[in-house]
Amino acid sequence: MERPKRMTTRDLKLGNRTRLLRTLYFDGPLTRRDLAPATNLSTATVSNVTAELIAEGILREAGKVDSDGGRPHILLDVDPGHALVVGVDVGETHVQVELLDLKLANRAAARYALETGRHDPATVIEHIAAGVKEVLASAGGVPVLGVGVGMPGIVEYGPDGVVHAQAFGWDAVPLGRMLADRLDPLPVHVENGAMTMGQAELWFGAGRGAENAIIALIGSGVGSCVVAEGALYRGAGSSAGEWGHTTMRVDGPACRCGSRGCLEAYVGAEGILDRYLAAAGTVDLDGGEEAALGRLLEDPSPAAVAVVDETVRYLGAGLADLLNLFNPELIVIGGWAGLMLAGRRLGDITAATGEYALKQPFASARIAPGMLGPDAVAKGAATPVIVRFLGGA
Repeated sequence: MERPKRMTTRDLKLGNRTRLLRTLYFDGPLTRRDLAPATNLSTATVSNVTAELIAEGILREAGKVDSDGGRPHILLDVDPGHALVVGVDVGETHVQVELLDLKLANRAAARYALETGRHDPATVIEHIAAGVKEVLASAGGVPVLGVGVGMPGIVEYGPDGVVHAQAFGWDAVPLGRMLADRLDPLPVHVENGAMTMGQAELWFGAGRGAENAIIALIGSGVGSCVVAEGALYRGAGSSAGEWGHTTMRVDGPACRCGSRGCLEAYVGAEGILDRYLAAAGTVDLDGGEEAALGRLLEDPSPAAVAVVDETVRYLGAGLADLLNLFNPELIVIGGWAGLMLAGRRLGDITAATGEYALKQPFASARIAPGMLGPDAVAKGAATPVIVRFLGGA
């Protein structure tokens, strides 16, 4: 039996540094006096570690608070501009590349349209590489820690970032390794887009503070991020959360995954527009799917209203399945199409969910729109890079 590894002084120092840095990142600004009980570190350790982090430029002074008769206490916080990260959202219709600070504020962005049927790895990689080059020109000499990429489909968790995306025609594409070769020396991390959006909403958005939640991504396709006891749930093969491919109707309309009757075929933007085309005989795709869905949601014609009303009910039934299966305290609706739907019909979506859900899980849950907007996937894609900066998982 292998002996357990003994903790060295260096291990202890790194652990103290990580604990303090993570506390300030998520809960700052705090004073040194507040940091001791918040981290369970001694006052002397807090003083030493904060001095090191200030000297390295990682922490900054963020104001003062009055003390009981003495000198004011200095507030400390992680300096968002100490380093930068790149987040990439590879969607059905676009590749969005963003240069972000450590608190996920946007510094620069580049966007490239993806034409129908042009989702081959070479095209996607070329757009990502061009976008990274473009946004790095705005870094101004600030160090860039790495690149995170959010992808549709199943992404095997690991350094190769192997992607299985049937909607793109990808089968076991090692995107992480391919991008690492192209973007060297920047580290690259590839993750499922719903997972990245979920992590961003947990850190800084509508999911902050939730221990058990579902973050639903609704765009051209549909996915979700399952949060169990504060952590992302990946499943045995990193495919947990493929909510869009649960069956809404046996022998229903064909889905891009190759099956039939999937939820995605009813509430994904492509499926919604297909149903409107079948009902009205024509659909205006000028400006792409996002513009078309926006027009549909504002269209007062009976055919448009019927399709949108039906979509609301399908989405409510799908959310009810999540409530019944996982009993979350919160469901966040995100993705560009999800935000459009929730922005106009959240009350109706919630009511439809209540019709199909068991009473107890519905009564104990809240349904809310995402707070980080349509670029939440790109922001979330950068979070694994920031996790490494903070010192671990």
